[in-house]
Amino acid sequence: MRRTGAAGALLLAGAVTVLAAAGPAQAQEYRYWAFWDGADRGSWTYATQGPATVRPADGAVEGFRFTVGADSAAAGRPRAAADFDALCRATPAKDGRKRIGIVIDFGTAADAPGGARPPAARTACAQVPEDASAGDALAAVARPLRYDSNALLCAIAGYPTSGCADQVSGADGAKGAPRGADGSTASGGSKGAGDGGDGGPSAGLLGGVAAVVVLGGAAVRQARRRRG
Repeated sequence: MRRTGAAGALLLAGAVTVLAAAGPAQAQEYRYWAFWDGADRGSWTYATQGPATVRPADGAVEGFRFTVGADSAAAGRPRAAADFDALCRATPAKDGRKRIGIVIDFGTAADAPGGARPPAARTACAQVPEDASAGDALAAVARPLRYDSNALLCAIAGYPTSGCADQVSGADGAKGAPRGADGSTASGGSKGAGDGGDGGPSAGLLGGVAAVVVLGGAAVRQARRRRG
């Protein structure tokens, strides 16, 4: 029994050692345009789709904030209120068209790439066709827009002049990388290899732990046979 107990202790120690190395990796930060849906009277919700796929109804407010962050929890919100009445009171309703409030926050100097000076924040009321997307509404009031080949929004009103969702610091595998206009994430549109997507250990690492358990269990069984 002593050998069996020793083998079990060794197995447990090996599994604990592997799991100890499985702490959450630091998420990679990006400099990018975050997209927000305006809710009732001033609150913002991080959009779950890209602006090309969201088709807001008349009376909606959509927000865009240039920010640095690794996920939605770290992304900066637009600093102006999501107040449709304030944004569109001077734009009368029109048949066959809808009105979308647009809030554009160019971020802070700390967010700006290469020491650039962010433009002043702006707001607008976009009057667009009834089937228009949030991206269409943005294009109606804030050209020029710049997108990359993955449909990721890179610049609004020409800002910034270059770059697109550039990595800033941290480890690979951000769980909340910027979303493209079609809802895909930045950096190839997918999570990093082996990234579980929740900040926990990767699938490869958990597979290694499983291998340790299987091999250790075989050693324990073999020791029992010898004693028998």
